[in-house]
Parts: sequence; structure tokens; C-alpha cells
Amino acid sequence: MRLGMAICLLLLFISSPLIGQEAAHSDSEKTKILALENAWNRAEQNKDAKALDGLLASTLVYIDYDGSFMDKAKFMASVKAPSLHPEQIVNESMTAYMYGDSAVVTGIYREKGVRNGKPYSRRGRFTDTWVNQSGTWVCAASQSTLIGN
Repeated sequence: MRLGMAICLLLLFISSPLIGQEAAHSDSEKTKILALENAWNRAEQNKDAKALDGLLASTLVYIDYDGSFMDKAKFMASVKAPSLHPEQIVNESMTAYMYGDSAVVTGIYREKGVRNGKPYSRRGRFTDTWVNQSGTWVCAASQSTLIGN
């Protein structure tokens, strides 16, 4: 009995630093992913297709606020549309939840700009799923829903 208890205490002692390292690694990855969310906003606002291409998985599944479905090619085309001129895309709040090599980010965004010569303003809630592919985080799925101002 004492031997079993001694082994349990030894394992607990050995694993304690690893648990702290895991939490620190998780926090660092959360910070990185939240920064990528903001980079996505800037890239979309500036119509920077090259930056967006690096942030989005080739298999992106995107469901827009109006329920429309887009793959990566369609999403990239919508961002580059000459009739769209976003002036501001910002997140009010975000939370990242880590699941190994995957993360889910929830938050609220505000966007305003001009589309087809008419000003628009919208506020929505979003859920993005990020995956780590060979050391690089990319967004694999995104969904947004409009909410009141």
C-alpha cells in the first residue's frame, strides 16, 4: 500500500511542471490565434488576398450572416469584389477554446463600409474553427449571425 502511494506521489511530483507548461503553451497559442483573427479583419478590410490566403485553409467552409455558403475560392472572390469597400471590421470581444491542434473562437464583430454604392453597417456573432497544419494555424470553418446593434 505504501509503495503504491509513493508511486502516485512520485508521478504527481513529476507531472506537476508539465501541467503548468501545458497551460502556458495553451495560453500562448490562444494569444496567437486571437491575433490571427485580427489579422483576418485587417486583410479583409484592405482586400489583401495574399494575407487572407495564408490565414484560410484550402478546405474553408464559410457560412455568411445571410446563410449563404462559400468555399475558399468563393469567399476570396467576395472579398475582392469591386463593389465592396469595407471601411472598418473590428472585433468587440473574442474567446478562444483550445482542443489540441484545433481551436474554436467565438466573438462579436462590427463591420461598416460601402457595397454597391450604398453604406452598410452590421454587427454579428461569429464562430471560427482553427486547425494547426504542420505548425501553421489556419481557419477551416467560419460562421456568422447578425445580432442587433
